[in-house]
Amino acid sequence: MRNWLLSVILLLSLSLSGCGYNTLQSTDEQIKASWSEVLNQYQRRTDLVPNLVNVVKGYAAHEKEVLTQVTEARARVGSIQATPELINDEQAFAKFQQAQAQMTSALSRLLLVSENYPQLKADGVFRDLQAQLEGTENRITVARNRYIKAVQEYNVTVRSFPSNLTAMMFGFKTKPNFSVENEKEISTAPKVDFGAAPAVK
Repeated sequence: MRNWLLSVILLLSLSLSGCGYNTLQSTDEQIKASWSEVLNQYQRRTDLVPNLVNVVKGYAAHEKEVLTQVTEARARVGSIQATPELINDEQAFAKFQQAQAQMTSALSRLLLVSENYPQLKADGVFRDLQAQLEGTENRITVARNRYIKAVQEYNVTVRSFPSNLTAMMFGFKTKPNFSVENEKEISTAPKVDFGAAPAVK
């Protein structure tokens, strides 16, 4: 009886490892870890915003529209609860991505405005904040790429046979992934107008 029980346990463990259960578990954990890193980097960027806005305000107080857009974008990002469950909800994930895209856009406009103020560009605090922001944007890109790869590996496992049967049995579903933020712009072919070349004298 004891040998029979050991055989059944061994057979069950072999069948679970061969059906993709362990792979689903490990890739799901990798997604969670990658997602945490994405959130850390986005939070780091959000924390830089008030200081950046205050420095710009000191030199360009009349650029109220741009300053307001950045502040509102930060508030929208802060209003989304970025819990681990967010990666299982496609609509919530899309809202999160949209809020972060608006923040990126608002910060780009803010930095563009700074080009009009040589004194602001020369300010040491502004330059330091700008460098921190650039470094953070690079970290965000790296963290997002890791998350994208982790989700891709997991989703392939969820959809592939025979692991898809295990996924269905244990309730593993595909997870949403980051998409290209300006997909419509990218899919539209650029208009090129060479016009008439000036006459060479």
